Amino acid sequence: MDYKDTLLLPTTDFAMRGNLGEQEPKRYAKWDEEKVYEKMKAKRQKAGASFNIHDGPPYANGHLHIGHALNKILKDIITKTHYFFGDSVRYTPGWDCHGLPIEQQVEVKLGDKKKTMSKSQIRQECRAWASEFVKIQKEEFKSLGVLGDWDEPYLTMKYKFEANIYRTLCEVAKKGLLIERSKPVFWSWAARSALAEAEVEYEDKEDYSLYVAFDLSKEACDKLGVGSAKAVIWTTTPWTLVANQAISLNPNEKYAVTKEGYIIALPLKETLINQGIIKGEIIKEFASIELEGLNAINPLNGRYSKFILGEHVLMDGGTGLVHTAPGHGEDDYFASLKYNIEVIMPVDEAGLYDETLRVKKLLPEELLGEFIGLHIFKANERLLDILGDAVVKVSKFVHSYPFCWRTHKPVIYRATKQWFISMDEPKLNGKTLRQTALEALNQVKFYPEAGIKRISSMIENRPDWCISRQRDWGVPIAFFRDKTTKEVVFDPEILDNIASIFDEKGADAWWDLSIEELLPKGSNLNPANLEKVSDILDVWFDSGSTWNAVLNSGDYDGGGYQADMYLEGSDQHRGWFQSSLLLSCALNQKAPYKSILTHGFTVDGNGNKMSKSKGNVIAPADVAKKYGVEILRLWVGLSDYSSDLKISDEILKQVSEQYRKIRNTIRFLLANVGDLDDIYTNFGMLDKWILNRASKTFKEVSVCFRNYEFSKGFNILLNFLSTDLSGIYLDICKDRLYCDDKDSARRRSAQSAMAIIAKRVFALIAPTLTYSVDEAIEFAPQIIKKDFGDVFDIVYDDLDYEFDIDDNLLLASREKFNEIVDTLKKEKIIKSTLEVMLETSSNEILANDLDEVIDWYMVSFVKSIEDGETLATFEVGNEQFKVVKASHYKCPRCWKYDAKEENCLCPRCSKVLKNV
Repeated sequence: MDYKDTLLLPTTDFAMRGNLGEQEPKRYAKWDEEKVYEKMKAKRQKAGASFNIHDGPPYANGHLHIGHALNKILKDIITKTHYFFGDSVRYTPGWDCHGLPIEQQVEVKLGDKKKTMSKSQIRQECRAWASEFVKIQKEEFKSLGVLGDWDEPYLTMKYKFEANIYRTLCEVAKKGLLIERSKPVFWSWAARSALAEAEVEYEDKEDYSLYVAFDLSKEACDKLGVGSAKAVIWTTTPWTLVANQAISLNPNEKYAVTKEGYIIALPLKETLINQGIIKGEIIKEFASIELEGLNAINPLNGRYSKFILGEHVLMDGGTGLVHTAPGHGEDDYFASLKYNIEVIMPVDEAGLYDETLRVKKLLPEELLGEFIGLHIFKANERLLDILGDAVVKVSKFVHSYPFCWRTHKPVIYRATKQWFISMDEPKLNGKTLRQTALEALNQVKFYPEAGIKRISSMIENRPDWCISRQRDWGVPIAFFRDKTTKEVVFDPEILDNIASIFDEKGADAWWDLSIEELLPKGSNLNPANLEKVSDILDVWFDSGSTWNAVLNSGDYDGGGYQADMYLEGSDQHRGWFQSSLLLSCALNQKAPYKSILTHGFTVDGNGNKMSKSKGNVIAPADVAKKYGVEILRLWVGLSDYSSDLKISDEILKQVSEQYRKIRNTIRFLLANVGDLDDIYTNFGMLDKWILNRASKTFKEVSVCFRNYEFSKGFNILLNFLSTDLSGIYLDICKDRLYCDDKDSARRRSAQSAMAIIAKRVFALIAPTLTYSVDEAIEFAPQIIKKDFGDVFDIVYDDLDYEFDIDDNLLLASREKFNEIVDTLKKEKIIKSTLEVMLETSSNEILANDLDEVIDWYMVSFVKSIEDGETLATFEVGNEQFKVVKASHYKCPRCWKYDAKEENCLCPRCSKVLKNV
C-alpha cells in the first residue's frame, strides 16, 4: 500500500511563484473596473476616525523616477494602513502643471515659430504638454498599485484651480502682506526670471578671490590726517565692481591705516599679514564712524563710493571693508537703503551688461562698445586688466555657490521690481507672518521629530518671499495698475470679478480679454487709465495654495482642512512645506497640516546619487517588469525612509527573497486549512504557544505601523514568520496536519490557529503587499475568506490570546537539542530527529501533554531520564536532558519510531486508517 495516498497533504491554487510582472497589471485593471477606491470610501462612511494625505504635486513633465515611486508608494502604504485599521481615508492625487521646465520644453518644440505666436497660443501649447504627461504619469503611478481619486485628480492648470490660486493671492493682498518693491533677488539669467529661495541649489563653483584698492578722496584723507590712503575691499564677483556704490564698515570695530597706506579692519591684521596683503606695521588706528559719509574712488570709473556702516560686516574674512553694490546683494541693499543710496542695475535679464553702463558712466566711454552686451561671467578677466595696479592680490578658489535648480546654471543677485510676501509686517492680529508660522509649527507632529528644527530654522532666517516671475506659463498676478500714479487697484469687487472669469475661462483670460471686459459691469474705473501687471506667480505659490483649492473649495473629495499629513522628501522643508505653511498662516493663522513626514533620497547600492552618466539609474518600470511592483513596495516597507534609501539589483534580489518567504508562508497556511469548516477553540499547548507569540508580535507590529515605523514593524513581523511560525510551529504541525485523522482535535485546533493567524497577517501586510493579499484571498478556502470578498473588505483587529505558558525552558532546551542533533547528523549517527527519544528530569516539561512535547522536539518519544545507552546529554539550568536512540520501529506512514514491529504502522496511524 502506498501510504502517501492516505496523507492529508496540503493543496491550494495559490501559486508558489507569483508571476508578479504579468499578473499585477491585470489585477489593477480589475480594481479600476470595480472602482475599489470608491468602495473603500463607502465601506468606511461610518468610521469614527478619518485620515487624509494632501498630495504634494509632482511636476507634469517627464517619466517617473525611483524617487517618485518611493514617495507615492509610501503615501499609498500609509493611506492603506489607516484604511485597513478601520479609518475613513481620502487621497486626491495632483500635479503641478505651470512653470519654467514645461515652458522650456515647449520653446524647444516650437523653435522660431514661437516668435509669431500670441501668449495665449504659447500657453495652450504648454497646457497640452502638461496634459500629455499627466496622462503618462497617472498610468505609471497606478501601475505601482497606488489607489486614490484618479478620476478627479487636481491639476493646477484646471480653470477653477487657477481661479482658486488667484483667490489665495487676493486674500494675501487683503491681509496687507503683499508688497511690490525693487530689491535684489536670486535671478536666473539662463531662465530670465526671478527665483524663490526654494528654487536655488548650491554647488561648488570656482571664483576669483580679489583684493582691490580704492583711493580715498581728499576729504577722507584729511579726516584721517594722512596724505593718501587706499580702502582695500575683497570680492568674489569682479563683474559687480562697475555697480559699486559704497564701502561698508562694521560700526563696532576698530580700523587702521597700514604703512603701505592700506585701510583694513584691525581684527583682521594677522590674517592679512599671513595672506601677504600687508606687512603689519600700523601707522594709525581709528573708529569706523570717522569715515562714515565720506568717499573712496572706484578705480574702474572714477565714481565716488561712499563709506557707510553696517552690522552685516563680519570679521571672519576679507578686509573688514565690504564692496557694496545695492543692486547685487541683499545685505548691500538694506545697508544702502539707510543712506538713501541709489540702486544701480547695469545687468539685463539675460545676464548681459546693458546701456546703464553708458547712462551712469560706469565704465570709460572707450570701453562701452566692448562691454555692453557682454555676459557678466565673461567680463571678469578683462575687468582685472582694466583695474591694473589697483589689484592688490588675485587668486582663485572653489566655494559653494547658488545655482538655478531648473537650468543648473549659476544665478546672480539682481535688483528688479518684484512682488513679495512680507515676513515681518505685523498684519496678522499684531503678529508677523514669521511669528505666526513659527507658532503654528509647534502644533504640528513631525516624522522624524528633528524635522521641526530644520523647517523652523529656515523660517527664522528666510527673507521675504519673492512670488513674481517674468514668464508666460503660470497664473498671472492679475492686478490692474493706474497708469498715472502706478498704484495697484485692490478693489475687492474687481478681484472677485476676475476670479469668477478665471473659473469659467481659466487664467488665459487675463491675456485674451481686454481691460474693459475684465472689469465688472458698472465699474466706475476708466479702462483707458489702467494697465495690466504682466508678471506670473512663482509655481511654489501654486503648489503652496493647493490646500485651499483641494481641501477648502468643495471641488474635490480630498478630506478636510487641515490635512492629517503632508508627506514628501526632506528637501521640501525649504520648498512645499514652507510655501504651504506661509500661505495657510497668512489666510488662517495655522498650518495646513497636522503632521509632516519626510523621507530621504534614493541612492544606489553604494550610497551614490543616481545619474544616467554613471549608469546607476534604476527606473520603476524596469523593476516592475523584472521583479514585480510588490518587490518595489516591499523595498519601501523594509527601508528606513528617514535617511537616504539604497536600491540596487542586489538589494532587490534580497527583498525578493524576503517576499518569497512571506508568500510561501501564506501558501502553506492556505494549503493546510482547506477542509476546516469552523474555528475550534480547544487549543493544545503548541497552538496556545503560537497564538501567544502571534498576539504579542501583531500588537507590536500594529503599533509600529500606526506610527509609520514600517521598517521596524516588518523586521518584527518577518522574524516571527520565519522563526516562530515557519521555523517552529508550522514545521512541527506538519505531522498532525498530514498524518492525524481529518477531524482529530489537535489537527483542527492547529488549523484554527493557522486560519486566525493568516487573517491577521493579511491585514498587517495588505497596505504594502495589496496585490499579493488580494490574490491570496481569491484562492483562500472559505474559512478564511468567509468574512470578506477581496482584500478591501479586511479590517485589522488585535489578537488577545494570553495563555499561561512559560516557554523559556521549552525554547532553550529545543535550541540545545537541535545543536546536538546537527552534530549527530554530521557524524552520520542519525538522519532525522525522529530516530531518537528525549529523556528529561524536568517535571515542568513532562507535566504537559506528552504528544505535544514529542512534537515540540520532533522526536519519537519523550520520557523521564532512565539508565541506558546515551547518544548525548545537555543541561538547561538545573534540568538534565538525554538524547537516546528510539526503542521502537519506524512507521512507514508518518516515519515516527513508534511502531511495535518492523514495517508496521504506529498506533496513531493504524487508528487513522481504520476510520478511512
